[in-house]
Amino acid sequence: MSDVRLASPQGKWILLTTVLGSSMAMVDSTVVNVALPRIGRDLDADLAALQWTVNAYMLTLAGLILLGGSLGDRYGRRKIFVLGVVWFAAASLLCGLAPNVGVLVAARALQGIGGALLTPGSLALIQASFHPDDRAKAVGLWSGFGGIGAAVGPFLGGWLVDGPGWRWVFLINVPMALICAPIAVRHVPESADGRKHGRFDVLGAALGAVALALVTYALIEAGDGSLVVVVLTAVAGVAAGVAFVHVEKRSPDPMMPPDIFGSRQFTAVNLVTLCVYAAFGGFFFLTALQLQVVAGYSALQAGTALLPTTALMLLFSARSGELAQRIGPRIPLTVGPLLCAAAMLMMLRVGQDASYLADVVPALLVMGTGMVTLVAPLTATVLASVDTARAGLASGINNAAARAAGLIAIAALPLLAGMGPEAYRSAPAFDHAFDRAMLWCAGVLVVGSVLAFATVRRPAPDCRRPECLTHGWVTAPPLEPRVGKGPLE
Repeated sequence: MSDVRLASPQGKWILLTTVLGSSMAMVDSTVVNVALPRIGRDLDADLAALQWTVNAYMLTLAGLILLGGSLGDRYGRRKIFVLGVVWFAAASLLCGLAPNVGVLVAARALQGIGGALLTPGSLALIQASFHPDDRAKAVGLWSGFGGIGAAVGPFLGGWLVDGPGWRWVFLINVPMALICAPIAVRHVPESADGRKHGRFDVLGAALGAVALALVTYALIEAGDGSLVVVVLTAVAGVAAGVAFVHVEKRSPDPMMPPDIFGSRQFTAVNLVTLCVYAAFGGFFFLTALQLQVVAGYSALQAGTALLPTTALMLLFSARSGELAQRIGPRIPLTVGPLLCAAAMLMMLRVGQDASYLADVVPALLVMGTGMVTLVAPLTATVLASVDTARAGLASGINNAAARAAGLIAIAALPLLAGMGPEAYRSAPAFDHAFDRAMLWCAGVLVVGSVLAFATVRRPAPDCRRPECLTHGWVTAPPLEPRVGKGPLE
């Protein structure tokens, strides 16, 4: 069914459902960083435990998001979407009730599984349900409302942490799910891809997730763990990664078909993505801590302080995408990372006596400008670098690469910056390490800029364009679902 009109009552219910579902995952990714210092104090957690609080979620989400989209295509997008919403809410409840950091980390991993089920489904439901004439507008509204949710997220998270407590950062998802799931069951039509399917690439998904998990563990434990354990884990992680590539080459229905990387443009843009989103992941993880641990901000103040970047993304991403269509992606993907690198260097001024207006705001405005310059063109270039029929797969791979890059950065940066297990409990120690981390982030962004300048070229005139160029946040869901014969056309 793909003839629902946006102006109809059912169309409005479908839009509300998809916005609520995707907002649960998107808001969660922005609010947790703000809550980390309070979580650490209440649960007596060291820095490694805080890293795992973020990374456990990103690990399962990045490893399973492509599989989640395939499940929806085969068994019904509404069914898998509702399952993801319920799963996410149940895991959020467990997070909110966690008696110790071990339970919290395990619950965050379960949350990521729920996110992998609901995140691809939210946009796929729009594409499969709405009349073709209304589809682009519906995607634009979905992305815009999702961006507002991402903007409100840090503010809401800070208010909850300073008010009823950090547990409500997770518990807030439960009432959202209680609204979302019944509406989806009642008002959203079921859809699936009617074509014959092969087997699911469960082995590939498992090996990819295991490789990420082992490498992440080795990086986090390298700072204060047993050298033998760290080395063995790192070797096992690399071996799992090699096995993943081998399985994908031989699988009849691979999750990540190796031949898609036959496009030099696609490969190049994904390398740029790894650099850019590694820096973004490390920046937002550490900045939320820096503002609270070193600058003395409350959780609410820290969350509110980050609003300039999101506001710029909401206001100007669409124009940036249009500009990139006129001049090509090479300049935006070269200049954008350099602007973000400059912002990282400006963050060196944010210390114990930093002024918000004089020190924090200028850095965040430059950061937001760089993000606006590169994020929308990055997505458009990914879609333009492969055949139209593989646009959804390309977007999903790029989204998974972005999340995996953030995952590795959060694991590696504290090690590279010399942060000890108790660094976030000492303002001077954390401040010095934060400065070193920002230098690393700036360096990675410069590498991304050089890669873009050397490898990215203007796409063909008849290439596929995304239906929506508006981005509310860097961890927004993929802009395009799978495209092929069936309900999505």
